[in-house]
Amino acid sequence: MNAWTFLFIAGVCEIGWPLGFKLANDFLNLRWGFIAFSVVSMILSGFFLFLAQRHIPIGTAYAVWTGIGAVGTFIVGVFLFKDPLMVSRLLGISLIIAGVMILKFTVV
Repeated sequence: MNAWTFLFIAGVCEIGWPLGFKLANDFLNLRWGFIAFSVVSMILSGFFLFLAQRHIPIGTAYAVWTGIGAVGTFIVGVFLFKDPLMVSRLLGISLIIAGVMILKFTVV
C-alpha cells in the first residue's frame, strides 16, 4: 500500500478518538464502549502514521495527519453535534486544508 494511503487512514482514525470521547460524555450508559473505541482509534492512528513515516518526512506526515484529524473532527462536530458554522471558522479550516495540500504536493 502507498505511504500516502497509510497517512490518510491514520488521519481518518485520528477523528475516531475525539468522537469516542464526545460520545462517552453524551451517552453515559455506553461510556466504556466509547472510551474503548477512542483507545482503538488512537492505536490504529498511531500505527498507520508509523507506516506512513517510512516514506514521508516526519514533519510533513505529522502536519498532514493532524490536519486530516482536525478537519474531519470539525466536520463531524458541525454535522453531528451542531457545532457553530461561521465564516471565521470556515476560513480557519480552509487554511488548514490549504496547508495540508501544499505539504502533500511539495514533498519530493
